[in-house]
Formats: sequence, structure tokens, C-alpha cells
Amino acid sequence: MRIFVTGASGWIGSSAVDELLADGHAITAIARSDASASALEAKGVSVQRGDLDDLDGLRRGADSAEAVLHLANKHDFSNPAVSNAAERAAVQTISDTLAGTGRPFLLASGVAGLAAGRPGTEDDPSPAHGPESPRGGAENLALEYVDRGVHVVSLRFAPTVHGAGDHGFIAAIAAAARRHGVSGYPGDGANRWAAVHRSDAGRLVALGLAKAPAGARLHAVAEEGVTTREIAEALGRALDLPVASIAPDDVPGHFGWIGTFFGMDLPATSAATQQLLGWTPSGPTLVEDIDAGAYSAHPAG
Repeated sequence: MRIFVTGASGWIGSSAVDELLADGHAITAIARSDASASALEAKGVSVQRGDLDDLDGLRRGADSAEAVLHLANKHDFSNPAVSNAAERAAVQTISDTLAGTGRPFLLASGVAGLAAGRPGTEDDPSPAHGPESPRGGAENLALEYVDRGVHVVSLRFAPTVHGAGDHGFIAAIAAAARRHGVSGYPGDGANRWAAVHRSDAGRLVALGLAKAPAGARLHAVAEEGVTTREIAEALGRALDLPVASIAPDDVPGHFGWIGTFFGMDLPATSAATQQLLGWTPSGPTLVEDIDAGAYSAHPAG
């Protein structure tokens, strides 16, 4: 199958591309930089230069493909409105291009806000509606196109897709620990984060393309919920730092932009996804990765 991919050189995208290539698919991917283009071409990926703001490029790539995998996101946490607007525009453009074709459109989403006081499930609809909502309400926007002849599949990734080389959320929490000389957790540390290893997330993407029905919401979740205190304790061991509770009022100053997310309770399950796809996560747990040194030498950039 000819697949058009955004975010192919990213943390999750590079793993997903490896899985898709191993399954025999031909991939064309957007690349913003020379370095990304070279890395993709070395894998045998055809490169289309551009970015998420190049809507004509997205339209052209989607139109020429048999399936689209959208994993790119600006992740501008200092100006989320910019990221949300870009995400909505990209999803709208791809969806409009694929309308009436029956082609697969898989897009990245998350598990935040699915449920209060319990783990989120695949049956829980995203609460994000409209352009002002997180990710520009892109998941719900895309799913509206199921009735317009697009085979939409939402890929909901755990808040931490972890592994050696990760520069994402856990790396940012580790960087805060280094800055302050203490590995902190918000409040009582009881809030939970779902987690999945990068290799398991990449395989889920490939299985989702092969097996998921239109309208499916898949959960890339291996661990239902690791407490923020457990995360802080593991980082404390790995970085040889003391561990301490951070008072709610001090969380923004201690953690920076990641503090808002680290203070959230974000558990989720993937039982339905595992049954549907025959997907069994087998990578290291989050704490195992931290204990093995995955975040000991990778400050967030």
C-alpha cells in the first residue's frame, strides 16, 4: 500500500515507519529539514519537502496515496493556539481530500480528559470539540468524515511514549529534577499517567492500518496508570537525587510547561484495542526504562 505520512521522522513516527516498511508498504513522507529528509531516504522512504502549514502539499500527498498516517504536531506548548490551529487545518485538509474514497486515514490523538476518576476507554468520546479545544478538536473533526466515505481511525497515545532517546514529557520532568536538584511529584503523587513503550506504539500503528474498522478509537497504552510519585522515585534513583512532593502552588515554577500535564490524572486502558488488533505490548515498562538509564543522559531540549 502507498502511504503518505506526516511526522515520519518524529519519535513515534520513526518507529511506525519502520513497522510499515517491514510490512511491505511504500511510504512517502513530509520532511522539513535536510537531516530528516536524509534519514528517511536512508530507510527507503520517498520524501516530499514541506511542513504542516503547507496545506497544498498535504493535499497533494493525500491525493496520491492509498492511505494517510498523520502523526505530526507542532507541540508549541508556549503557544498552544498555534499548534491547535495547525492541527485542525491539516486534518481538515486531509479529510476533505480523502472524502468519498474509502481510504484509511489514521491520526494521532491522546487520552487526556476522557474520563474523571477512572481510566479512559476506547468507548469514551473525546471531549475536545471545535477549533479552540486541545488539538483543535481534530479527532472529532476527522471522525465526522466516516459518514463521508473516509476510513478514519484515531490513534490515542498514552501521555508518555517512552524509551531510550525520548526527548518528550518524561525527559522534561527529568530536566526539571536536574535543574532543582530534587526529583519532584505534584501534591501527594497519586495522579496516574498511562504509558507505552515506543516500539509497542509503532507496532500498534501498523496493526491499526491493517485491522481497525472505520471509526475505531485505538489506545496505544501498555500500562494503565503509573503514579507521578512512582515516576519521580524512579527518576530520583536514576539521577541520584532526593525525591520530594511539590506543593500545587509551586508546580508551575518547579516543572515549567510540563507541570500542567504532570499534575493531571491520565489513566487509560487498552483492553478493547488489544482484543481487536491482537496487539500485546511487550516492551519495557516506564519504570524499567527509567531504571535502565533511558533518561539519565537526555535533558529535554
